[in-house]
Amino acid sequence: MARNPYIVLGLSPKATDAEIRSAFRQLAKKYHPDRNPDDKKAEDKFKEVSAAFDILGDAERRKKYDRGEIDDDGRERPNPFHQWTQREATGGGRGGYSGGYNAGPGGGPGAGASFEDLSDIFSDIFGARAGRAQGGGGQQMRGRDVRYRLEVDFLDAVNGAKKRVTMPDGKTLDLSIPAAFEDGQTLRLKGQGERGPGGAGDVYVEVKVKPHAIFERKGDDIYIETPITLKEAVLGGKITAPTIAGDVTVNVPKYSSSGTVLRLKGRGVAKKSGGAGDQYVKLKIILPEGGDAELEDFVKSWKGAEKTRKDFAGA
Repeated sequence: MARNPYIVLGLSPKATDAEIRSAFRQLAKKYHPDRNPDDKKAEDKFKEVSAAFDILGDAERRKKYDRGEIDDDGRERPNPFHQWTQREATGGGRGGYSGGYNAGPGGGPGAGASFEDLSDIFSDIFGARAGRAQGGGGQQMRGRDVRYRLEVDFLDAVNGAKKRVTMPDGKTLDLSIPAAFEDGQTLRLKGQGERGPGGAGDVYVEVKVKPHAIFERKGDDIYIETPITLKEAVLGGKITAPTIAGDVTVNVPKYSSSGTVLRLKGRGVAKKSGGAGDQYVKLKIILPEGGDAELEDFVKSWKGAEKTRKDFAGA
């Protein structure tokens, strides 16, 4: 037994057309079966709301209802003062009204709702505009997008890499990490999300880059600190220094103090505009562990030791 459509939509008989439309949209979104899967009560409520709007959402049918010419089901009340037409006598129609997508007897959900009404509802539910119905159907929707978080090694991020990884839910993904990838960026794997009638959704992988024990990245440049011996600092020479692409030979100038920074041009991270950043090597003098008697004797007898200390600023 249908209820008063005004009560179903939570409105008074004085409600405006805009208020009726607004109430229908809010309730239809709330009780739509796609938002409430396997919920029979929500489904019944959705049908009831749609049936109420089937009457009140149509100006002529609302007038008939207000005059008492049709009942809560939208059927015409018997009129003893007119003769039945052949169409009424054979049970056709609902009071002469012919709806294409009905919620009352013989129809489906969404009665009386215009394409714009249904489109807005489906847009909120699915995140996309619904297509105009053909033969009672609508645009098929893609499956749900899936999101993951993943940690990758520093060198894989700056150099690029192809990885096959197993996510926490057991899903295996083939990832192609482009060079110069930055911490916090997201990879999109098109069509690898959940399946749906309109195709599969996408997978989005938010990537966190693990810190490296040696390398530090600042934009397109790489920074490292490299130890050198006292002999190398005084006499200069060639040392081996790591870069993100492998070890290289670096020339240390004579009399290099701790803190001296050497620039390796083009040894940094690849730039989107072409070329690459630089790598900066900061030298750090390391003395022998456990001490060295010969070095101590030399320093004691070295008369130029005091000449190398510069005055402190402002002293």
